[in-house]
Amino acid sequence: MSSLVLPLFIQGEVVKGFGRGSKDLGCPTANYSLEVVQSLPKNLEPGVYYGWAQVDNGPVHKMETHIMHKFEGDFYGSILKISLLGYLRGEKNFSSLDDLIEAIKQDIANAEQSLETPDAQNVKCNEYFTTKKV
Repeated sequence: MSSLVLPLFIQGEVVKGFGRGSKDLGCPTANYSLEVVQSLPKNLEPGVYYGWAQVDNGPVHKMETHIMHKFEGDFYGSILKISLLGYLRGEKNFSSLDDLIEAIKQDIANAEQSLETPDAQNVKCNEYFTTKKV
């Protein structure tokens, strides 16, 4: 893992992706524009992180690679604020779709546990999420 200082706060508009997360894996994902991705720190290693996410000025939800919350519909064009709190694992190739799905389930369990800590709960209440201006 790099010397990246966390938490890292990121915001940008949600854009349409390929739809594979929802169709193939059963876990919808939210995608940022290339501009937002290119603005990320250069030492942000590819991998699976956990943290908090907020769509527009709504409630703050747990987040892993996808947002661990069931939304009523798509939210393309909405502003997504996230905080990356920790690194779970690096990118990895899987021999089957089932192996990938199992890894995602384990990532979710690990993220859930990490987000219960007092430090993680403090970030959820950070003014970044409570300020209504985007």
